[in-house]
Amino acid sequence: MSRTEVTIAGFGGQGVILAGIVLGHAAAVHEGKKAVQTQSYGAETRGGAARSEVVISSEKIDYPKVISADITIAMSQESFEKYAGDLRPGGALLVDADLVTSVSAGTGKRIHRVPATKIAAEEFKKTLVANMVMLGAVAAVTEVVGLDSLKKSVGEVGPKGSVALNTRAMDRGFEWANANLRGKLS
Repeated sequence: MSRTEVTIAGFGGQGVILAGIVLGHAAAVHEGKKAVQTQSYGAETRGGAARSEVVISSEKIDYPKVISADITIAMSQESFEKYAGDLRPGGALLVDADLVTSVSAGTGKRIHRVPATKIAAEEFKKTLVANMVMLGAVAAVTEVVGLDSLKKSVGEVGPKGSVALNTRAMDRGFEWANANLRGKLS
């Protein structure tokens, strides 16, 4: 692996920043790769735009920002419209199927619709873990980092009171993606 660029975007309150921190930590601490995570968000605590960028490499990272994403995770319609075009041809686009309702594939993009919010609400009674469901799906579909590394990382950098819930949500996202998305285009 030379360099993998990941954009995670949505709105405030969806845990977009935490997802980026967990992903970068998993790559650097548990998989021995180089990783850098940057973030941006609006002034609003909830509802404003939020974005996390993670660059993962086996070599030194000279530039810490995403240039052309290999993986884009869109947790809202607005984030899909804003960032899907930055995905390189052949890249993987994962969208929250419940919140991104208008999707066009474009050229060379693999679109994976993950019902992250629905799974979080129905199975865990907390939409706040949709980000962890999505990270589990990312691990299954892209193999950018392993599920075990993500689960260890959320225990180290995530909220201490929700480690068990977050790891179960990751497991569920991984299982769902393996059963429904592996090698498929939507």
